[in-house]
Amino acid sequence: MKKTTLLPILIAAATVFGCCKSYCDIDRRAVVDRNSPQTSSFSPSSPAQVGNGEFAFSADITGLQTFAPFNTMSHWGWHSMPLPKGANLADFKGSYLDCGGRKVNYCTPDESDKKQKELGAYLAANPHRMNLGRIGFEIKKSGSTPAKAEDLTNPRQKLDLWSGILQSRFEIEGIPVEVKTACHPHRDIVSVRAKSELFKDASIRVFIEFPYGEEKYYSQYVGNFDARQKHSTQIEKSEGKSVLLSRDVDDFHYYAAIRIDSSAAVEADKTNKHKFYITPSGGTLDFVCEFSKEKIDTKKLPSAGEVASASAKGWEEFWMSGAAVDFSQSSDARWRELERRVVLSQYLMKVNASGSLPPQESGLVCNTWYGRFHFEMIFSHLYHYALWDRWELALPALSVYEKFLPTSIERAKKQGYSGARWPKCTADIDREWPHPIHATLIWQQPHPIYFAETDYRLNPSKETLAKWKNIVFATADFIADLPVEDKKTGIFNLEPPLFIVSENTNFLKTRNPAFELSYWRYALRTALEWQKRLGLPENKKWRKVLANLAPLPVQDGLYATHQGIENMWTKFNFEHPALIGTFGLLPGDGVDRRIFSETLKKIEQTWNFERTWGWDFPMLAMAAARSGDSKAAVDFLLHNSKGFQFDAHGLATGGPFPYMPSNGSLLAAVATMAQQNLFPSDWKIKAEGFNPHQ
Repeated sequence: MKKTTLLPILIAAATVFGCCKSYCDIDRRAVVDRNSPQTSSFSPSSPAQVGNGEFAFSADITGLQTFAPFNTMSHWGWHSMPLPKGANLADFKGSYLDCGGRKVNYCTPDESDKKQKELGAYLAANPHRMNLGRIGFEIKKSGSTPAKAEDLTNPRQKLDLWSGILQSRFEIEGIPVEVKTACHPHRDIVSVRAKSELFKDASIRVFIEFPYGEEKYYSQYVGNFDARQKHSTQIEKSEGKSVLLSRDVDDFHYYAAIRIDSSAAVEADKTNKHKFYITPSGGTLDFVCEFSKEKIDTKKLPSAGEVASASAKGWEEFWMSGAAVDFSQSSDARWRELERRVVLSQYLMKVNASGSLPPQESGLVCNTWYGRFHFEMIFSHLYHYALWDRWELALPALSVYEKFLPTSIERAKKQGYSGARWPKCTADIDREWPHPIHATLIWQQPHPIYFAETDYRLNPSKETLAKWKNIVFATADFIADLPVEDKKTGIFNLEPPLFIVSENTNFLKTRNPAFELSYWRYALRTALEWQKRLGLPENKKWRKVLANLAPLPVQDGLYATHQGIENMWTKFNFEHPALIGTFGLLPGDGVDRRIFSETLKKIEQTWNFERTWGWDFPMLAMAAARSGDSKAAVDFLLHNSKGFQFDAHGLATGGPFPYMPSNGSLLAAVATMAQQNLFPSDWKIKAEGFNPHQ
C-alpha cells in the first residue's frame, strides 16, 4: 500500500489536485457523527448492519433479528444441494453458437433437452450463499403472550458509525430494554450487551436458530427453517459458560461458538434440535457468538466488552485512514443528502465488500442471484477503494483473479481461444451459471488489466508486476483473440454473439459495441505497456489488433451503443447508457471528446432514467464532470429516479434491493470530482487524501 504520511508531500499533492489547503483539515469525526443513522420505527426490509467485510450481522429495531428474520452472512458460507439422483455435472454439454464463421461451445443449456435444462438449473442455483444462523429475542408480555413488533413502544436506534456499535432501545409494557450490538473487526463474531429488568424473570431471552439452505433466486430472508431433518446441529463441547456447536448442511460444515459473560445459561429447544436459548437470570446479558469454517477454541473467545472495544478501535482506524470529504460549507442545501450518502456508503462497502471474495450485488444483506457475485460488477464494488486510498481493502477480493486463472484459461481453450476468458457470474468456485447473458457477456474481460494497472500506479514495483503479469498477459491474449479480422479491410471487429453492458440488444446481432471497443483499446494498450516495463518483446498480435480495431460506432454525429443499431434514441434509450462510460468510467481510448459531449447532451434529453440501474448515475456524473458540466454532474449524483435512492441506513436502490453497485459507484464518482476539483463553485468542499482516477 502506498503510504501518504509525510505532511509536506500531502500538502503539495492537495495543492496540485485542488482538493484542500492542508492535510487533516477535516474534522473527520464530526463528518461521520452527523451522518450516523437514527431510526425510530420497525422496518421489515432495511436492517442496520454490523460487520467486518468478511462477515455481517443484520439487525432489526431491537438490535437483533427478533421480528424481521434478517441474515447472518459471510463470504465463506456456501452450500450446495445434493445432485438429483442419477445426475452428473460432467454430463452438461452446453450448446454451440456461430462466432465469426466458426462454431463455439458456450455454457448455455440446450432448451430442447430436458436433462440438460435440469442440469443447467442445478448449476444456476448451486452453490448458493447460506444464512449462518438467526439470533433474536424471544419476548413475552405479561400473561406469557408472545410480543409482536407493534408491541414495542418508544423504539430508538442509532448506528454509531465511528465505533460500529449499534445502539437500540425500546420498551415492552413500559419497561425499557437497552441493547448494544457489535462485530469484531478481524473475527466473525457478533457481540451483544443488553440490560433490562425483564431479564430477571425470563420475560426476554435470546434464541439462536440455524436453517437449511435454499435455492432461491432472490431471498430477503435466507434459509429454510422448516427442513429440520435435512441438516445437523450438534453440541460438540459445553464447558462453563461456553458452548461449541457443530453444523453439517450437506457439503457445508461450519461451527458456532457462544460465550456468556453474565449470569445466564444455554439450553437446547426441546422440539427443535437446531434452536438454542440463552436465558439470563439477572438484569444484564452479555454474550458473543462466533461463526467459522474452522473449529473454534472456546477458551480463546473474547468477551462481549472486548469485541465492542475492538470494534470501536477498528472503525476509528478506518475513518482516520484514506481520504475524506466535508460538504458542510456548501451553499447548495443538497450537500447534507450527498454527504449522508457518501458517509453511509463508505460504511456499507467496508461491511459488505472488503472480504475474501467480491460481494454479490446485495452484499451480505440478503441473496440476489442465489447469493453469487458478478465479475462485471467487481469494478463498482472495489475500484473506489483505490481512489479513497484504501486499496488494501480491495486486494483480498481481487485475489479471485489468481484463484480463477487456471479455470479461465481452460474455458478459453475449450472455446478455441488463447488466454483466459473470465466468467460472468459464479460463487466461491469457478463454475458457470448456464445462461446466454452469462456465456456471452464480455465487458468484464478487461477488468483484471484495469485492476492490475491501478495496483501498479499505487505500488509501482517489481513485486506488483510479478503478482499480476500472468493475469494481465492471459487476459490480453484472449482480448486480442476474440475480435474477428475482416480479410478485405484488415479491421478487427467484435462480432456476435455478444451481450454488452446494456444487456438489452439482440446478442445474436450485436456488433462492435462502443464501450467494449474503448475498453479493448485500453486493455491492449496497457498490456503492451506492461511488457515494456518487464523488458519483454512486444506482442505483435496485440499491437496489430490494437492498431486495427474497429472505431467506436458513430451515427448522425453521435456515438451509438453498437454498430448498426436502429431507433437507438427511441427504442434502446433505457438500461445502462454505457456508450458514455467510455469517458465516464474509462480513460477515453478511441473517444472524440466533441462527439462524446454531444452524445452526453442527447442522453440527458432522451434517456429513460426510470429504466436504468443505480450505478449509471455516478457514471453519468463522472462523464458530465470530466466534460466540464459540473452542475449536471451533481444533479446526476442526486437524481430523483426511484432507481437511485438511499434509505435511512444508506442501502441503495438501482437493482434488486439493496444494490451495492450504487454505493460503490457513488464513492468513485465523488472521489473523482473531489480529487480533480470538479464540483460547482457553490459547493465549497474540503477534501483530502484522494488518488487520481485513471
